[in-house]
Amino acid sequence: MGAPYGSGPRRGSAGGSAAGGNTADKAFAGGSAAVAALRGTGAEIRDAGPGDAVAGVVPRWVALPESTEEVAALMRVCASLDLAAVPTGGGTRLHWGRPPERCDLLVGTRRLDGILEHASGDLVVRTQAGVTAEALAGVLAAAGQELALDVPAGGSTVGGALATAAAGPRRLRYGTARDLLIGITVVLADGTVARSGGKVVKNVAGYDLGKLFTGSYGTLGIITEAAFRLHPVSPVRRWTTARLPGPDSWTALDGSGRFEAPIGPAGPAGMGDPVGPADTAGPIGPAALASALAAAQTEPSAVELDWAAPSGGVTVSALFEGAAADARAQAVQDLVGACGPWEVAGEAPAWWGETPGSGVPGEVLLELRVPPASADRALRAVAARGLPARVRGSLASAVLHVALPAETGGPEFAAFVSGVRDDVRPLGGRLTVLAAPPELARRVDPWGPVGALPLMRRVKERFDPGRRMSPGRLAEGL
Repeated sequence: MGAPYGSGPRRGSAGGSAAGGNTADKAFAGGSAAVAALRGTGAEIRDAGPGDAVAGVVPRWVALPESTEEVAALMRVCASLDLAAVPTGGGTRLHWGRPPERCDLLVGTRRLDGILEHASGDLVVRTQAGVTAEALAGVLAAAGQELALDVPAGGSTVGGALATAAAGPRRLRYGTARDLLIGITVVLADGTVARSGGKVVKNVAGYDLGKLFTGSYGTLGIITEAAFRLHPVSPVRRWTTARLPGPDSWTALDGSGRFEAPIGPAGPAGMGDPVGPADTAGPIGPAALASALAAAQTEPSAVELDWAAPSGGVTVSALFEGAAADARAQAVQDLVGACGPWEVAGEAPAWWGETPGSGVPGEVLLELRVPPASADRALRAVAARGLPARVRGSLASAVLHVALPAETGGPEFAAFVSGVRDDVRPLGGRLTVLAAPPELARRVDPWGPVGALPLMRRVKERFDPGRRMSPGRLAEGL
């Protein structure tokens, strides 16, 4: 999962980089002109090791800057020496995406860990990119506020969450990072510092930097600061959870709101003709249930799914927050009581918000996105492949993570990816390989077909014409 890049001692501390100093100093004794130039920026520089690998590629050096200015100075050195740089925060998703074509310098942002401004009356916070989700949550909670991204704990940073477009269960109500971000500061490949959104100092004309850099995987520049819109912490939260039968008995809703006959085990091609509700032969599927919940006056903040495919039941849980949360949670029983009894609890299910298989050595993780109305078909496409997949994620938004066993063979993995892609493409869906061991990843295109590829190429050329920022991490080697 990557090393904790901000965990080393600060400059001037015991064991730091002062004269007569640490192991890193000795490693660079009489070192190259490149190292001398990098150190001249003021940032701490050390040798890279196996724990610093980016999707299997070990960089030459690691830089630990403590300010936007130091990051800019590092990028100017990289530009002058044609060094390729890859940014990282907590390293929790450093193995996601394609391996970089080259990686000379890993730029860790964990020492950019200051909360610069918290305007609680305006529900706004401005923070450096290396602040962890846990640290930020603690500060905001003291004022009864929160950043509603639901970023998983364990060292994830603000910058890393933006770079990988991380968003948790409550994206249904509050949106994703793109929706909550109101300002951003970035350092471009040539060392230019650019800002957009709140408190603009310098902008890149014609571009919304926040939207471009969210999900960019460090291919456009390095995020150093971000400003977010906040929400009050809800005083009451209730989770309602139900267990649905397996996919062989699902019925679904079509676009007109009518039920469809149960879907056969062959997958999406086995969809039956629409029938009226009175003719429904079985319980509704997860997608229809999520649609009913999302459209109801109960207003859930999230509707999540947990499923051990291809057999067995599906667990669906909905979160209700705020005024009358208890009553709204109980009302679900009347709304969809035919699905079976719903349990109401004041604590989230143990799996809530957790990526399936996360932290397992040799993690095999995919992301499945489809229009919400097609979620049942997409789930059946996963089941039709026959592998023991674990599916979990935001059902109402139809953004699901699929974990496969680490011991999955290469041919089985390739067949799974290509088969599910073929099934969900007519539905307007796509499957992305987020993480996989090299022997599996090389068998497929991790990103698959990307419709916006021409635009992505133009943006890359505009922001990084020298291809020095995380080259090759995105689709088609961008």
